[in-house]
Amino acid sequence: MSKKRQLLIDTALTLFYKQGIHAIGINEILTTSGVAKRTLYSHFASKDALLEAALETRHNTFMAWLNDKLDGANSDQHTIELLFNALASWFTHNEPKLGDFRGCFFINTSAEFSDTQCNIYALCQQHKAEVKTVIKNKLQGTNPLLVDAICIMKEGAIVSAQVSGYNPKHIASCITALQGMLD
Repeated sequence: MSKKRQLLIDTALTLFYKQGIHAIGINEILTTSGVAKRTLYSHFASKDALLEAALETRHNTFMAWLNDKLDGANSDQHTIELLFNALASWFTHNEPKLGDFRGCFFINTSAEFSDTQCNIYALCQQHKAEVKTVIKNKLQGTNPLLVDAICIMKEGAIVSAQVSGYNPKHIASCITALQGMLD
């Protein structure tokens, strides 16, 4: 991948995540990146194509981070603790790989793209499905209700931290409730 293409993706991802997709225009991405309009359009046919590349980049970054955080789990209890403690670390801006916490880029993006038939919405759904698969694969048990509960609480914790601010009691409550399902 060319350096300019990567610069455009990184710049767009940063601006989209920080300010929202519809709030950022192509000219702001060009100004911030220092890349010429012609170069942008030689790499991306549209703003949506650039957004798709940004979503792919964030997906790859998040999945690597999640797998790293869940590695070494030795029980379902431990997997739950690792997941929610990693989220707490992200919520408090202590995860350099993910950058400052501004909510979930995929939740934020899907909120801006209400057409459930568009490719951008589909990429957001795909991300969530792959996160669920990683969590499921890290669990030793095969209880599908537990997997669903973990994912729903994870999403709720992310939105709650974004909207209301981080509260460590919420993370503790999620861990306790989910571990209670293991008994």
